[in-house]
Amino acid sequence: MLIPHDTRRALDVVVDLVNTAPESDQGDRLADIEALYGFVRLHHVSDVGTLTDADLRAVRDVRGRFARVFAAPDPRACAELINQLVAAAGTTPRLTDHDGFDWHVHYFAPGASIADHLAADCGMALAFIVVSGEQERLRRCEAPDCRRAFVDLSRNRSRRYCDSRTCGNRLHVAAYRARRKEAAG
Repeated sequence: MLIPHDTRRALDVVVDLVNTAPESDQGDRLADIEALYGFVRLHHVSDVGTLTDADLRAVRDVRGRFARVFAAPDPRACAELINQLVAAAGTTPRLTDHDGFDWHVHYFAPGASIADHLAADCGMALAFIVVSGEQERLRRCEAPDCRRAFVDLSRNRSRRYCDSRTCGNRLHVAAYRARRKEAAG
């Protein structure tokens, strides 16, 4: 699956955004304006001005809507959710080549809020996945104590864990220890 760099970056952003939601072992990683500024800096989100509490609430709302995309049961439901997100954001495609990146498409309108910016660009990246017939690549980690979102970009769609070095390795080690215990017992 060939994915342009801007789409790949937007997929990384939407996954990280969804994964900022509170989980059982950690609180909301977008707890305040400073955390939102940190997210913007980490992902080099362009054209972002001063952020407010209203922006924070709107980004959390968009985050929840993206989480529903990852939980959608089929491509039609996924498409409906994405269509709502990008339509509400006032999607306005335009070509740009800023910050050392080659030509790519921005879907947010100039001067858009951070929430609309994320909804437009990340929504269109998810639309690319659905249009490619690859909605099943939008997944949640299969580790029993983790529900982090990820996009499975493996060649054969076989990825099961958000991170094979943490969740995947932890489960493999636990299974190995259980087999050894059973063999010894």
